Amino acid sequence: MSGTSPHIQVIYEDNHVLVVDKPVNIPSQEDDSGDLDMLRLLKQDLKIRYDKPGNVYLGLVQRLDRPVGGVMVFAKTSKAASRLSDQVRTRVLHKEYVAVVHGLLPQQTQLKVTHSLLKDTSVNTVKVVPAGTEGAKVAVLDYMVLGVSDGFSLVKITLHTGRPHQIRVQMAALGCPLYGDQKYGASVNKPGQQIALWSTLLSFPHPVTKEQLVHRSYPPQEHPWRLWKPDIYKFETFPNK
Repeated sequence: MSGTSPHIQVIYEDNHVLVVDKPVNIPSQEDDSGDLDMLRLLKQDLKIRYDKPGNVYLGLVQRLDRPVGGVMVFAKTSKAASRLSDQVRTRVLHKEYVAVVHGLLPQQTQLKVTHSLLKDTSVNTVKVVPAGTEGAKVAVLDYMVLGVSDGFSLVKITLHTGRPHQIRVQMAALGCPLYGDQKYGASVNKPGQQIALWSTLLSFPHPVTKEQLVHRSYPPQEHPWRLWKPDIYKFETFPNK
């Protein structure tokens, strides 16, 4: 990518949709840190690349936690934003991730996990609570173990809901916190470790043409991802549910 954010790779772009490879440790949108976020970086880039006067429209359709990298979609028109947001709400937009978690899980086991999650906005943390707790929201994901190595498991995760910190909290609740997760796995992770969670796939109908789009991103070949051969990340996807 040219302009002010050359480190953000564009995966796909047309007049309605922008799909990029989000680097780690950049917020999806402006937060209390004041650091530049994906939305502002991409708006600046579009303004420069297309020499656009005035404000540039870009709609935030989905979010990735700040330490998480991988494929992410934005809307370049209000119509696309509305339709993509509907796809997220109705679970038509299909999201898959890979994560490295502590512990050796049974391989090739696909499981559906459901929890009730409650967010504490005062400290930006989420916890598992009993079903029916006031303010709690149901969180559902599928996971499959792709491999085990050196005391870790590599899991493929399909989200069926999009709750804050969902994967991190649910896997920690199973006794398998993510590698590097300081918030939900501080007892087994070291300060400074990069969280091993990657957005690997987005699949959705184009908001205007209705063509089914499938976009992928693969984690970097660094620890702990390199405990497995790169081909392991080029898996077949779960069916849409």
